[in-house]
Amino acid sequence: MVVIGIDAHKRTHTAVIIDGNGRQLATKTCGSSSKDRLALLRWAAKHGDDRVWAVEDCRNMTRRLEHDLLAAGERIVRVPPKLMAHARDAARTYGKSDPIDALAVARAALREDGPPVAHLDGPDRDVRLLVDHREDLLAERTRALNRLRWHLHELDPGRDPPARSLDRASALNRVSQRLADMPGTVARLAAAITDRCRQLTEDINALEAEISTLTEQLAPTLIAIPGCASLTAAKILGETAGVLRFRSAAAYARHNGTAPLPVWSSNRARHRLSRAGNRQLNAALHRIAMTQARCHPEARELIARRKADGDGGPEALRVLKRRLSDVIYQALRTDLTIRRPTAD
Repeated sequence: MVVIGIDAHKRTHTAVIIDGNGRQLATKTCGSSSKDRLALLRWAAKHGDDRVWAVEDCRNMTRRLEHDLLAAGERIVRVPPKLMAHARDAARTYGKSDPIDALAVARAALREDGPPVAHLDGPDRDVRLLVDHREDLLAERTRALNRLRWHLHELDPGRDPPARSLDRASALNRVSQRLADMPGTVARLAAAITDRCRQLTEDINALEAEISTLTEQLAPTLIAIPGCASLTAAKILGETAGVLRFRSAAAYARHNGTAPLPVWSSNRARHRLSRAGNRQLNAALHRIAMTQARCHPEARELIARRKADGDGGPEALRVLKRRLSDVIYQALRTDLTIRRPTAD
């Protein structure tokens, strides 16, 4: 078997083929169009039929490439970017270039045991696109509200709106009424920003309703987990990008950063929190864990038992997040089996 590592850019793709020992066999740079990828496939076929493609896990850059390769029946694995630096450091070549990066991708895929496998996009990607767009609008509204508060403070320092109130239409309407009779450029700009914030709030609320409806259809078992509301479930669906990519619950825990890291010293065996993995997915699990630690009896009992055995608060929470990872993994697989007959 040969591994073909690809360093993808907007206009070019560089591919490097290595054998099972990591020895470089061939290198090719081509364009990024579908026609160029057909030529890349013909070039790869000259080196045998038993091959796997390795791409760096940066979906916006490699999505069309993955789509064309998967449509041609090729096997693709995604290499986390964090593994790239180690692969480059271990190489005998110095510097950074497209062939060096492609070689690092291939060797990282060869070295790692079972990296996530790429597949064609499904409804999970629609969820992720909606969630990402909502978060962009939230960030835009936050920036606008910050500017609005400064303008309002300049106009009347004694009448600042209450904290965390301007995300509601009623509060924005009151601000508009105040600004209606105020002259000057500052008041005019503040009124324009208020209208923009109102429109952003309407768009955000509409997206939230759409995401909730879609998530309830795709992941009813996931939403049934205590502490996992629709938006958190949507974030998990989008960031997981297909639970079948992971061969086991342990591989999924490694991906989301809840798998503990061994830090043994002398005769003392212990583990610590991992800072690796998908941090967006890890943050979603953290929100569920914090909610369960406050409200869910079984989670509260687990944390109390771990603390009684000598664990600190962060260590007990780490154990809870690791167990939640397994629960979420099984829920995602269950929802997938429920979804398939409907799709058929």
